[in-house]
Amino acid sequence: MNFVEELSWRGMIHDKMPGLDEQLAKELTTAYVGIDPTADSLHIGHLVGVMMLKHFQVAGHKPIVLVGGATGMIGDPSGKSQERNLLDERTLRYNQECLKKQLAKFLDFESNAANAAEMVNNYDWMSNFTFLDFIRDIGKHITVNYMMAKDSVKKRIEDSSSGMSFTEFTYQLVQGTDFLHLYQHKNCKLQMGGSDQWGNITTGTELIRRKLGGEAFALTCPLIKKADGTKFGKTESGNVWLDPARTSPYKFYQFWLNASDEDAQKYIKIFTLLSKEEVKTLVEEQLEAPHLRSLQKRLAKEVTCMVHSEEAWHTAVEASEILFGKGTEDTLRKLDEETLLSIFEGVPQFSLPDEVLVKGINVIDLLAEKSEVFPSKGEARRTIAGGGVSVNKVKVESPDLLIDAKQLIGGKYLLVQKGKKNYYLIIAQ
Repeated sequence: MNFVEELSWRGMIHDKMPGLDEQLAKELTTAYVGIDPTADSLHIGHLVGVMMLKHFQVAGHKPIVLVGGATGMIGDPSGKSQERNLLDERTLRYNQECLKKQLAKFLDFESNAANAAEMVNNYDWMSNFTFLDFIRDIGKHITVNYMMAKDSVKKRIEDSSSGMSFTEFTYQLVQGTDFLHLYQHKNCKLQMGGSDQWGNITTGTELIRRKLGGEAFALTCPLIKKADGTKFGKTESGNVWLDPARTSPYKFYQFWLNASDEDAQKYIKIFTLLSKEEVKTLVEEQLEAPHLRSLQKRLAKEVTCMVHSEEAWHTAVEASEILFGKGTEDTLRKLDEETLLSIFEGVPQFSLPDEVLVKGINVIDLLAEKSEVFPSKGEARRTIAGGGVSVNKVKVESPDLLIDAKQLIGGKYLLVQKGKKNYYLIIAQ
């Protein structure tokens, strides 16, 4: 597999330095991507860089994940991001281990192959680096003129309302020091990242050239945005995380399933390993029958299986089908509480004292007196007679049915369905 060609058809190259193709054709090459370790989980915003490393390893080259422990201790130099908080070393090390477990689903860290992935933390070489070391060994090789010419610097300096701190200004040198270190100690000749990182990455290649006379390369991918121009990976409730404790596999699956047709065409290339031919076929199917959403379904399947598991994908599909009348009581009982509440978010909810269900209650009384599923007992009887009421996906056959605590899902919930689309959640408290 030709790495650059593979990324090109997938729309994953924004810019690259001349000579990179020749370097990759010449020898097994090492490349790195930096990841901010300020959380104990990756979110889907990290997946573009991870997929770049995945393709790089599949192409026979060696990927390195650099965890920015030192830069994590700086936090966000502009002070604007709430996500890049100052962290102590113990937290950084814990986060690093959590990230590695997630990355191991994409990258081979364990084999004896020459291109096995590695994880490094820049805190390991930055923590003993003094300011005098920095200005003597790094600062003197890069001119202020060179640093000022970067677009990212120009924009901040021109913004009279905020300006630019010394920390922000020197950040490109800190990142360049990482590249220099990996070039010297890991023979790493390529750094990859988002297009907004081009200035920082090329400062690293320039530092390697000026200090060591070496040749290193940069490759960036476009920043992913949704078709409506909003930021990819963000929802109303925040980031979409890879950790199932932060974002349930059901919600994760739903994020991809709800992508627009235009976004799904883009995402299927970037976030899956499907071949060019498979993607082409899926896009054609989508154009012929967009209402079937075959592209979104395949995208959601591929990413959910890769990040979580095939079992998690099956559960998410079954959970999704509950809303459309295809689920069973067994399906319902297999759901964890978070997924159940995610599916029925926004449906009317009614509370019921525990003791009512301990004794047992007639279904008519439950639906018309203890809750407001029906405005009257008469309407409840008529709808049950017409086969229009289900409790926990089981049709209510008789108005004399007794509902008790044994029927609670997770010891707490009853799901009532009136007609095809009206759901109600009764919660025992």
